[in-house]
Amino acid sequence: VQLQASGGGLVQTGASLRLACVGSGRTFSSFAIGWFRQAPGKEREFVAAISRNPGGRTEYTDSVKGRFTISRDNVRNTAYLQMNSLKPEDTAIYYCAARAGVVFGVVGADRAFYNYWGQGTQVTVSS
Repeated sequence: VQLQASGGGLVQTGASLRLACVGSGRTFSSFAIGWFRQAPGKEREFVAAISRNPGGRTEYTDSVKGRFTISRDNVRNTAYLQMNSLKPEDTAIYYCAARAGVVFGVVGADRAFYNYWGQGTQVTVSS
């Protein structure tokens, strides 16, 4: 599957952005999806994940709980990351990732869990 992430930008503290990850090439609904981010000089870290079914299991890293929401629309082959109350520490390149062949309800927070990666979209939050 090919993944295309978009929706990043430059915003002020407290603003919102919605990232989108469009999948193509294989049945999007068969993939678990994750969002990761990488700030300059830091390791790529887990942000959020959703199981293969819309409305299914989700998982978030502690620093974004209550501010970010992951969702998906399998008809549009798209996963979303709604980011509210953005902070300067959220500044990073955001990547979406997909894992094939998982059963319903499975999510992954480890980079090694994912088979496929998108190219990333830059999110910059100014103070």
